Amino acid sequence: MRIISKKLASYLMAVMLTMSLLALPMTANAAFYDYMSDSAEPTGGEMMAELLMRPFMLVGTVLTTATFIVTSPFSALGGNLGDSFEKLVKEPAAYTFTRPLGEL
Repeated sequence: MRIISKKLASYLMAVMLTMSLLALPMTANAAFYDYMSDSAEPTGGEMMAELLMRPFMLVGTVLTTATFIVTSPFSALGGNLGDSFEKLVKEPAAYTFTRPLGEL
C-alpha cells in the first residue's frame, strides 16, 4: 500500500523546488551585500527578506515539533528528553516568534 500517491509526491516535489529556487536569490543577495552591514540596525531589505522567510520558518517549527513528538519515546529512553525538547521545539519556536525582525 502506498503512503503517498505519485500525484501528491510530484506536487510536493514541485513545491519544495519552487521554495528553494525562490530562496536562492535572497541568500545570494544577502551574501553579496554583506559588506554593507556596518551598523547593528537591520536594514529595510533585511527586514523585508526575513518577513518573506517567516512562513517558511513557521513550517520548519511545525516539522521539528512533529519530529520531537515522534522521537520523544526514544529520547525519554535515552534520558535526553529535555535536550531534545530544547533543540527541536524551543529554539525553532523562539527563532520564529520572539526574534526581532531583520536580526538573523
